Amino acid sequence: MARDITKTGLKLEPHQIILRPLVTEKGLHKADRNNQYAFEVNKLAGKDAIRHAVEELFDVKVVRVNTQSRRGKPRRTRFRTGVTKEWKKAVVTLDKEDRINFF
Repeated sequence: MARDITKTGLKLEPHQIILRPLVTEKGLHKADRNNQYAFEVNKLAGKDAIRHAVEELFDVKVVRVNTQSRRGKPRRTRFRTGVTKEWKKAVVTLDKEDRINFF
């Protein structure tokens, strides 16, 4: 489990919190229907930090932030076994008037 930024005293910039948008079929469907967008975020970032980062980077009003900590999956190549990295996902719900255009 990752430590929260508030307890460590770290100060992350918005571009360090939002790592990349997750553009998938499911994500595009949620964006059209529910005005929700998914991002891969820093594991140390909390919901408030994610909210402020999205509002600052994309100039939108965030209504709600949901987060998931995703475990790494086991992978195997020939004789070696390994695990993919753990990461954190944030699903951000925007105000009705706001949109984010990735394309």
